[in-house]
Formats: sequence, C-alpha cells, structure tokens
Amino acid sequence: MPVTMQRRAFMAGLAGGAFVLGLTLGRDADAASPSLTKVRGGDATPSLFIAITSAGVVELTCHRSEMGQQVWNAMAQILAEELGADWDRIEIIQAEGHPRYGDQNTDGSRSVRNNFHRLRVAGAAMRLMLIRAAAKQWKVTAKACRAELGEVIHDASGRRLGYGELAAGAAEQAIPSLKDAEAALTPREKWRYIGAPLPSLTVPKIVRGQGTFGVDVRLPGMLYAVVARPPQVLGRLRSFDDAASKQIPGVVASVELPEAKAPVSFQPLGGVAIVARDTWAAIRGREALVLEWEPGPNADYDSEAYAELLFEQVRQPGEVRRKRGDVDAALAGASKRIAAEYYAPHLAHSVMEPPAATARWSESGDAVECWAAVQSPQSARSAVAAMCGLPEDEVTIHVTWLGGGFGRKAKPDFVVEAALVARAAGAPVKLMWTREDELQHGYYHTVSAQRLEGGLDEQGRCVAFLHRTVFPPIASTFMEGASKASWGDMRQGASDTPFDVPNLQLESGEAPAKVRIGWMRSVANIYHAFAVQSFAAELAAAAGRDQKDYLLELIGAPRTIDPNTEGAQYDNYGSPMADYPIDTGRLANVVKLAAEMAGWGRALAKGHGLGIAAHRSFVSYVATVVEVAVDDQGELVIPGVWSVMDAGTVANVDHAASQLEGGTLFGLSNALYGQITAKNGVIEQDNFPRWRLMRMPEAPRHMEVKIVASDAPPGGVGEPPTPPAAPALVNAIFAATGQRIRRLPVFDTSRRDRLVAADSGDEG
Repeated sequence: MPVTMQRRAFMAGLAGGAFVLGLTLGRDADAASPSLTKVRGGDATPSLFIAITSAGVVELTCHRSEMGQQVWNAMAQILAEELGADWDRIEIIQAEGHPRYGDQNTDGSRSVRNNFHRLRVAGAAMRLMLIRAAAKQWKVTAKACRAELGEVIHDASGRRLGYGELAAGAAEQAIPSLKDAEAALTPREKWRYIGAPLPSLTVPKIVRGQGTFGVDVRLPGMLYAVVARPPQVLGRLRSFDDAASKQIPGVVASVELPEAKAPVSFQPLGGVAIVARDTWAAIRGREALVLEWEPGPNADYDSEAYAELLFEQVRQPGEVRRKRGDVDAALAGASKRIAAEYYAPHLAHSVMEPPAATARWSESGDAVECWAAVQSPQSARSAVAAMCGLPEDEVTIHVTWLGGGFGRKAKPDFVVEAALVARAAGAPVKLMWTREDELQHGYYHTVSAQRLEGGLDEQGRCVAFLHRTVFPPIASTFMEGASKASWGDMRQGASDTPFDVPNLQLESGEAPAKVRIGWMRSVANIYHAFAVQSFAAELAAAAGRDQKDYLLELIGAPRTIDPNTEGAQYDNYGSPMADYPIDTGRLANVVKLAAEMAGWGRALAKGHGLGIAAHRSFVSYVATVVEVAVDDQGELVIPGVWSVMDAGTVANVDHAASQLEGGTLFGLSNALYGQITAKNGVIEQDNFPRWRLMRMPEAPRHMEVKIVASDAPPGGVGEPPTPPAAPALVNAIFAATGQRIRRLPVFDTSRRDRLVAADSGDEG
C-alpha cells in the first residue's frame, strides 16, 4: 500500500518511544469522582486519541471518516487546543472501526457537535499528566507549571521540558478525575486553535499523491472484481453463462452472490461477480456474461405514475403529527386562501469516488480484513460479520479517505460484496463500483409530494398554515413494508417549522418504497425546506409583500420553540433542547445578514430576480439569497449567491465556510438537474449524460459566505447549507420571470438550459 492509514496498535509504539496513556495503569486519581469514560459524548480516556513519541511528535487518532469535510483538522484542532500541542508536530492516525471509540458514524453533521466536549476533556487530561510529570521531575507543584506549544514550563525558574522528554514520566501518572480535567479546560478567550483558519492537513497530501482513498489500496496478489446486479431491487438471478467471460484475457473466475432478502438493509443485491487481474478485464468479463433475471416485486415501479399516486395521497387528510390551534376553522375564515403542491424526485449521492472496498482473508479463513471508504466503519464491521458468519472481533475495518460520502458510504453493502468475493476467490480482492453501478444500484434520496395551504387575514398576515407530506421512508430499507414517515424523518424541516402562526398543522401520509431508500446530505430537510420556504414566498406574493420581510414576519419575534408541546415527538437531532433550542432569533439574524450581503432591495436589471430562503437543520441556521438572470430565450444564469450560517462554535472557520459554499452548490445542482427516474423498476440514469450535475460555467459568478461568530455550542456544518438552496433559487426565478417552479428539477434532462412554461403553473 502506498500509504497505510491503519489505527496504531495501542502498545506497539512503546518500543519506539511513544507512550499510550492509561492502558497499563487504567486507574483514576479519585475513585469517588466520575471517570473519563463517562464524559458527555463518550469515553474521553486520553489513550484513545493521543500518543506522544520520545521525539515529541504528537499522534492524534481521528475516529471519524475524512471525506473532504476536513474532519482531520476539526478533531485535531480540538485535541491540540487542550493538549497545548505544537501544531507543526502533529500527525493524524485514522482509527479502525471499533466500539472502543463509541459512535463512529460520520453523518448527521455531528462529528464536532457530539465530540467537542469529549475531545477537549481528553486533551486537558493528557496536559495535566504531562504537567504533573514535569512537576515531579522538578520537585515543584503542578500549579507552578504550565503547558504551551509542546512544552511544560516552570516560569519561576525558566526551566522547560518538551512533551517527548516527559512521555515516559507522564505515562506513570494517574489519569486525572473528570472534575480536574474539566476544571483545566482552556477558556474561550485563550483558544489558539479552536476556530482558527488553520490550513488543511489533508490537501497537501492529496496534492502530493500521499493519501489513500478506497480505490488506491494495493495488496500483494490482489485481484479485482465488479458485479452484475439484478436490474430491480429484490430481483433474482435465474441463470447465467460465464463461458464468454472466461475467454476474456485476465478473467480469473465468476462468483455468484447470495440473493437479497427483504428488508434489504445493508445486504448486497446479489448477482454475479467477475474476478480478474485488472479492473478493465473484470468490466469486459461482466459485459460478456449471459444473464437471465427474475424481476421481483418492484418491477412495477414507474416513477412518473408513482408521482401521481403521491399527489393523490397528499390531497387527502393525513395523520396529524403536530397541531397548534384550529387550522380548518382558520382556513375557512381566512380572507384569502391559497394552496400549492410540491414535488421532489429521487436523487443519487453521485460521489466523486464510487464505492470501493478491498478484502483479505486470513490463511485459516476465520478472519477478514477490509480496507474501505466508509462513513460508518462499525456498521461495516457488523454487516460483514453477519453476512460471512463471523464474530465481529474477527472482522477488521481499515478506513481510507473517502472521495466524497454524502451518506452513500454509510451503507456498507459494497464492503460485504468484497468480503464474499474474496473468500470465494481465495485471494485478496478489490471490488469496484463503476459510475453506472453507483447510479443504477445505489441507495436513493427519497421522492416526495407535499401540499401546503395558507390562510391570510385582511392585513395579509398568515393565520393558518397546513403542511402535508408523503414519501417512502428510510425505514423501508430496514423494516419490510414500512411506509409511514418516522419522527426522525419528520423532525427534518416539517415538525420543527418555526413560524409564528396561530393555527398550524402538520400531517403525513404513507407510501411504499420501490427502491433502496437511504439518507443523503441533509436528508428530509431538502424537500421539506423546498416546500416550506417556497410556500413562504408564495404567501408573501399573495399578501403583496416583499418576500424577505414576510419571511421575517412568519419567523416572528425572538423566542424558543419546542414542537413536543404541540404533539410532535421531536428529538432535536439527538441534542438536548436546553443546549440547542429552536431559536427564532438566530434564524431571523441569518436572514437579515444574508439579505444585507446581497444588497436586498437594490435595483435589478431586466430579467434578474432575487430569492431568499432560511432553514434550521442539524441545530444550525442558514439563510441563502440567490440572484438569477433569465433572458428572452429562457436561458438562466446565476450572477450571485450569498449564504450565512450560524453553526455556533466552529472548529475551523475557513473549513466551515468551505462547507457552506459546497453544500449550497450541492443544493443548487440538485435543484437544477437532479432526478432519478425508473421504468419497470429499472433506474433510467446510467452516467453523467443522463444524471446531470451543475457544470463549472453554470456555477454562480459571485459567491459570498459568512460564518456567524457565536459562543453557542457547536452545531452541524456539512449538511445545513444544502436545504435553503433550492427554495432560494426557485423564489429568485419567480421574481425574475413570474414562473412558479413547484416541481423539481428546474430543468428536465431533455430540456437542460432553458426555462419553459411547462415547468410552472398554479397547480404544480
């Protein structure tokens, strides 16, 4: 392998001069005090994350997956801050998938949010041990010493010792109590690293070709494989003939995979793998297969007909999931009543690096190692163990860098495929997914239909707000027959609508899944924010008001909201409401800042329009303004985008800004072109000609972002930028043209570059 990224063995570094804290002693300084294993966020035992060599190099273990979001930096900046380390002497070790680290699932925008306090405590505890080791050596009190930039200093005498010199002595110190470690945390005003725009730890390695992605792994004697999968989910292989495949030079074998059973969960879909000495031979061998399939229960899936079924559902009353006041009475008595229906299609994750995994079995055949670009290595470990009939302790998952994730690589079906094929082949195997595989056999962001109704009084104020939403839920992938939206789905932009309306009601319907439904960046927030924020602009137009001013009126005065008091079961993305309340003041603030940045209210040229949208997701707040220009032929360009995010305390302000830019572009691309469709249960898109992404000349000509300085606890960063993008875009199109876009994408794959009347209409 060009670069190994395995987590260090805990004791392996001792001979080379590294020390690993607490494992040999395993005791607390004060038995009456809570131990560091009971810290908010998980185990904060320093040895999980920190090792120091005798040369003074600080090795920090990152237990989250690096996929371009710069989590290596984030975890390191938090640890190094409290450790008092010298940033120039830090090395990052990627953790393997193992329960010792607690939650390793790198999605849900929670790496910093859930680990911030935990990692600070771990770093502070290690710093205390280094200080105590120095104090013991100097025969002074620990209070007379301090740590800074990789050294412990005794100011009174001017003596100082480097961390490498103190490593052995610190290893003999007792682990501090939780009370002492928390008391030693660095005050915010003295932070050196947390929040600072430190340069990326990964980009220089990528530029020099030093990082290892899933597709980069090389093992001695390794073979390559690709899989021919059933065209429909739960389709079956009736027969296959591999005679022609075996005539392809380089093809070694074919392997029949077990057919998937409902619920599909993280199982491979089945089919036939072709194993070869190189990827190209494997692909050619797959093309030469003669296959006969049984279509299975999802062969009736036609996405166009299915959309009409969703609309029929959403026009009927659904299960009430949140209720304030009497919506029916308020709508009946309103001076003006409007309704609109919205549609968002399936989307593909479309990661830059399609899934890839390499598996190698032990000589005895009772253990397997896998190298994979996975977001959830413990899920991969469990899935491989279950499908291969192994104890989990006999499965090792080495996490490589990910060439994009977006939620796709949290589903480890491709790792299971690699393990199964490698066992059958009797050699290490790298299993590759092509772009066609990724688009036609992946997990898809769900399809949705929504209906919103609003009632206005004589002054144009909204007095009634009804929201109905219908979509096949993520639960369908894990529970056969599941068709009802979970509270986890509903919390994402539906049950937490922050509007100050006296009568508000949320309803949901049921819809069966016909493909594998999986979470994608921002999940249900994408379609819920699209509908809610688009409808907010429609209410403004009906009231004859400016859309920004009306949005602020809907948000209302600064206050906190708890949907649980109105019948919802709201878990606030797993974060305590006391620390992360739904704060309308913060939401209104990002609206005002984004509008100010965009010059809201300025004179615009003919054919130009501004649109605005704001949304809270993953306990962070984002507002986006989009400017569009549409000419007489319907061609659209985006002269500018302005986005503001309040994510509380951020680990690195520059990387947070990059996530704000990237998440917004991700949302714009999907809104303009994103659409996965099916006929007879078969996905129609097979590569980029039919799965359209925003291209470089189509990107905003000007993009400006702002991260709000905040003392609030850390919120999510990677996902919150995406949801406001689509509604801000379509609201801008309306402002420029008078056309309402209620059905995404804005451009069909057959009409890529022009707005036409068929894309709009009062009835959606």
